[in-house]
Amino acid sequence: MTSARLSPLSALSIARRVGAGDLTVEAAIEEQLDRIAALEPQVMAFTAHDADQVRAAARSPHGALAGLTIGIKDIIDTADWPTQMGSVIYQGHRPPADAPVVARARQAGAVVAGKTVTTEFAFFSPGPTRNPHHLAHTPGGSSSGSAAAVAAGMIPAAVGTQTGGSVIRPAAFCGVAGFKPSYKLIPTVGMKTFSWSLDTLGFFAASVADVAFVAQAIVGRPLAPRADAAPPRLALVRTHLWAEAAGEMHEALETAAARARAAGAVVIDVTLASVFAEAFAAHQVVQDYEAAWALAHEHATGRDQLSPILRETLDAGRALDPARYDEARGIAHRARKAAFDLFDGVDAVLTPSAPGAAPEGLASTGSSIFNRLWTLLGCPCVNVPGLINPRGLPLGVQVVAPFGEDARALEVANWLEGVIQAR
Repeated sequence: MTSARLSPLSALSIARRVGAGDLTVEAAIEEQLDRIAALEPQVMAFTAHDADQVRAAARSPHGALAGLTIGIKDIIDTADWPTQMGSVIYQGHRPPADAPVVARARQAGAVVAGKTVTTEFAFFSPGPTRNPHHLAHTPGGSSSGSAAAVAAGMIPAAVGTQTGGSVIRPAAFCGVAGFKPSYKLIPTVGMKTFSWSLDTLGFFAASVADVAFVAQAIVGRPLAPRADAAPPRLALVRTHLWAEAAGEMHEALETAAARARAAGAVVIDVTLASVFAEAFAAHQVVQDYEAAWALAHEHATGRDQLSPILRETLDAGRALDPARYDEARGIAHRARKAAFDLFDGVDAVLTPSAPGAAPEGLASTGSSIFNRLWTLLGCPCVNVPGLINPRGLPLGVQVVAPFGEDARALEVANWLEGVIQAR
């Protein structure tokens, strides 16, 4: 499978055809099931999928998402599918109820296609999923299956989560739109907690307009971008980690900025204040300390069934002095206040989604160094697809907006996507 053969499904297009009566719900779902049957053996995006169960659920859908299947990351509870969290500890686990985000997706008319592969407890240890653009490369993580299933064109939408970079990075690696909303915009009830100060639910779809449509239908807030949006004012932020980015990411970010300027945007180079570098370092302290609490039961009763990297992280989290955790939280608070100045006079930040394209090999899901700061700040982030390297692998840039300005993030990202893809 190569990028030339990929044909992601547009959620908006399917919904419009169903709404206009040009396509029945049953026919739309059947096409998606056919795609899953054809591509899943190569991509391996699902931990649980049953075509007959999907057909049965599609008999009486209604709502904005009627005709759409949606993948649910396997750390999110579903009453009719197992939730195994990428761990043998929870093999065969059946929750009694849907998580609210799943219930809302069903109420909007979406049909759950199954559970998508996650890394172990949404941390680092990867599952079997492969990047649809090049099967020998990682799809990213921890929302590996959600991003890959959308990119391969098996399903038009999927739900994922982000604690470090687990929506934006796999979206970038797989060449689809990924939307990480503002912290707490969507309740994380019914989702396996890793870090309660950082965990955020998010969405994947083929394009920014598609992901905004899906998110709006589920969240119930006006998120659809205007087609006639004016060129934005952008802060070009390379961060203190710019030297860690590959040359192709340097080029991709500069290309995105140049095309934005040519289309009328104001793009201002911004160097972040030192508090943001401190906040980047604070992210790991907050995450590890909270993970040791969140997974205390699994750590105590199933230690030998955890991967070595997770055991080491939980051991380190337990060893952290609460005073150091409190200090990290204080740094995060100061950085969130400083973010008001960062966004003063600009609509959004333009910054890398990842250090580069998806690395070769499946033993790692890549680095989240260009995501952690924005997750800690709680800002809405959108991966903008459209750029690609000479090997046919996607390169993602991300748009970041102020906390609570989710509609703005999606509108700026939609504008930028159009500019990038117009070339």
